[in-house]
Amino acid sequence: MFLQRLEDLRIDSDKTQQEIANVLNCQREVYRRYEKGERDIPIWAVVKLADYYNTSADYILGRTDKK
Repeated sequence: MFLQRLEDLRIDSDKTQQEIANVLNCQREVYRRYEKGERDIPIWAVVKLADYYNTSADYILGRTDKK
């Protein structure tokens, strides 16, 4: 579920994978693999994305539906 949330948050913010990769200071391919579940996303990246999207890590991880 949270993988879909990563993509949905990015698309809803009109951002590209490259722009979010820049936020995380990683390559676009690394971020793409996070989004597709091909690579585990580190907790520091979840926290950074929660701050970036102004939401909670619990929302990103699918533990709550409340943004």
